[in-house]
Amino acid sequence: MIRFCLDCHNEIKGRADKKFCDDQCRNNYNNRRKSVDGEFVRKLNQILNKNRKLLREESASGQANVKRENLAKKGFDFDYHTHYHLTDAGKVYIFCYEYGYTLAGDDEVVLMKKE
Repeated sequence: MIRFCLDCHNEIKGRADKKFCDDQCRNNYNNRRKSVDGEFVRKLNQILNKNRKLLREESASGQANVKRENLAKKGFDFDYHTHYHLTDAGKVYIFCYEYGYTLAGDDEVVLMKKE
């Protein structure tokens, strides 16, 4: 049975379970395959990491309340987060990893860090 490389489509000689001519073809094939799915995930992680960084910086300054407008000006994207947390009091906190916030009146954001 004749087998062909999954990357360059040249004939393969050697072991019966061999799929690629050499390491370069194997790397090319896997890098190309991962780049299609990886681009979406990479962009999403960039947004989440930026949101986390901004929440961390605002929390580190000692402020518990921040104007929503100020976060948005710094590039915070309120559409992206990792999870929600519902407190016993019924408040919903929105989290980017361990840093969270809840929306308060007067366009304020109340920050918190989950320990």
